[in-house]
Amino acid sequence: MSTSSASTRHPAPLTRAEPPAHDVATLFARLDVLLPQIAEGAARRERERELPFALVRRIAEAGLLTVRIPKRHGGPGGSVRDAIRVVIEIASVDSNIAQALRPNFGFVESLLSNPGNEAGRERWFARLLAGHIVGNAGLERGGAHGTSRARLTREGDHYKASGTRYYSTGALFADWISSFALNDEDRETNFIVPRGREGLYLADDFDAMGQRLTASGTSVYENVLVADDEVGQHPIARDRRNPVIPMFQLYLAAVEAGIARNALTDAVAFTRHVARPIRHSSAQKSVDDPYVQHSVGEIAAQAYAAEAAVLRAADALDDAWAADLDEAALTRASVEVAQAQYFAVQAALKAAERLFDVGGASATDRTHNLDRHWRNARTVANHNPRDWKAAVTGAWHLKGEAPPTSGAF
Repeated sequence: MSTSSASTRHPAPLTRAEPPAHDVATLFARLDVLLPQIAEGAARRERERELPFALVRRIAEAGLLTVRIPKRHGGPGGSVRDAIRVVIEIASVDSNIAQALRPNFGFVESLLSNPGNEAGRERWFARLLAGHIVGNAGLERGGAHGTSRARLTREGDHYKASGTRYYSTGALFADWISSFALNDEDRETNFIVPRGREGLYLADDFDAMGQRLTASGTSVYENVLVADDEVGQHPIARDRRNPVIPMFQLYLAAVEAGIARNALTDAVAFTRHVARPIRHSSAQKSVDDPYVQHSVGEIAAQAYAAEAAVLRAADALDDAWAADLDEAALTRASVEVAQAQYFAVQAALKAAERLFDVGGASATDRTHNLDRHWRNARTVANHNPRDWKAAVTGAWHLKGEAPPTSGAF
């Protein structure tokens, strides 16, 4: 395990962000330029555990984390669908980077859904437009799932935070670390501090079988000072329906859709450039083998359908925003997100497994690292059991029973 103090210099510090994009088309043009750079060496990076600090900074400085920032705040004013399209595109070349950026998109959504925090929106949107990156220090290990032992204690005109968080998505890439703890009244309270704050330590110790480069290790708070205006900036209500939680969940589905497409890319490349027909094949080249063609076609169908399902669910969330976050519209969106998530997981796992049918034993060589797609899809899927998604969706269709308001829906 490598541990570093957050007070050390960021491995890829802010340089100069591109001018804020005033429309979504500009962002997608920038994304088109960056995608080949992100794709290059992705399999090698994952195999050698090389965190892509510079690439993540380049994504932030290109403004790709600002899709949903409204035009009145200097952003492009993109829709949920636009944001999810960006996620799918990034995940289709490197799902680790895509997932590592998840806290940024959720953070923006939480600011948008909190009408009483105009000052916070002004402050944070400006930082994101300048290329800042937000990571999180999420759940703890041990105890009941979702419970917290971390404390946020008032001391005069500020607070002190203490505790350990294991799941810290994107924290090692970030300039700001968002977390939550129990305050003096034992209420869950969110806060956000710069990575350079004394007493905050980040560890690169995430050891899952997949998504190894999401910078999701342990964050340790040792009596960390938290200023008054760093508390309560991005509340996410867990006792009532809101648009932030389904956005977080749809984000995971978008990563799965990207993994399915990435499996297709590798299946095509491996078939064209590496694979040989089996001895008794009727074809002289693998691209002409009817069973290889069938395998690639099935992978393509899974990737296509997963993306379509995810984007349809994104439209449902946009509809909820258009309906001023009406309860009924939010509930429908939550159901659609659950359905899309269930299918996207299934499609990514199937596509990643089918990939090995385009070649023989050489497809399992570590140098190709083709197994990363299945490992990554399986790891993302384990964030929230898909059987719960199906059961909740079934209850909605059978009895009109709304999904829970927990962090999973």
